[in-house]
Amino acid sequence: MEREDILQLAISGDINAFQTLFAEFQNQLKSYLYRLLTNRNDVDDLTHDTFIKAFTKISTFRRQSSLKTWVFKIATNLAYDHLRKSKRWQADAQDRAADLAIASEEIRQVFWMVHDTSPAGAYEMREHIDYCFTCISKTLPIENQVALILKNIYDFQVKEIGLILEKTHGVIKHLLNDARNTMTDIFEHRCALINQNGVCHQCSHINEIFNPKQDQQQELMKLELVKASKKYNREQLFELREQLVKAIDPLHAAGTDFHEEIMRCLRTAIGEKSDFFDEEADKAG
Repeated sequence: MEREDILQLAISGDINAFQTLFAEFQNQLKSYLYRLLTNRNDVDDLTHDTFIKAFTKISTFRRQSSLKTWVFKIATNLAYDHLRKSKRWQADAQDRAADLAIASEEIRQVFWMVHDTSPAGAYEMREHIDYCFTCISKTLPIENQVALILKNIYDFQVKEIGLILEKTHGVIKHLLNDARNTMTDIFEHRCALINQNGVCHQCSHINEIFNPKQDQQQELMKLELVKASKKYNREQLFELREQLVKAIDPLHAAGTDFHEEIMRCLRTAIGEKSDFFDEEADKAG
């Protein structure tokens, strides 16, 4: 059956046809939502809610955009509602998480357990850079974050982002420029991988803990960032980070479970609703 025929069936209310089309971009949608929400449970809930709401409203789809863009708009609005009461993360959020982990033997034991027993508990430095990218993007206003991630990580066009955010072309360009400048500044002052005078040494420190020492240099040299750091300017280094992030699915990577624990520790450290110790008790129960 041709895709156009499947779309016509979906618009007429055929849930199986809609599921077929939704499945084409579902993994990307979940990855995108994770970068906004940083919580796998919330991602699953909002993906389900997006599917239900999109199917319920499919008769209103007027093809002013692709079905994917239309669905991403619904998901973005649901994520925005979910995050409305949350504060933007501060640039020191990862430092606060590290302080909490250092102070808590229980948290450190969870990290070790996941690393040792989970098939997705590996530590890879490139994946930690992806984690840092997500954390630092959370310091942006939500519209800037959405615009940057959609454009630079998921290759949406400015026109499509304008439809999703209901903003003009000029406003979207402004959001993108501000987001990029802010994140470039934060990375320049915090990323110890590139700037050894930075205050954040998570990549090298966690690598030292979880990888044998003989593997550390090999892990570093896998990264184009390391080889490029002496010859590229900060804007070019940011572009390299984006290329790395685009190649990683944060929900299906070698260290997905490991970074989920780090993210939960961070959310606890900055005082978000989620609490590391309560969640561990729930999982154990």
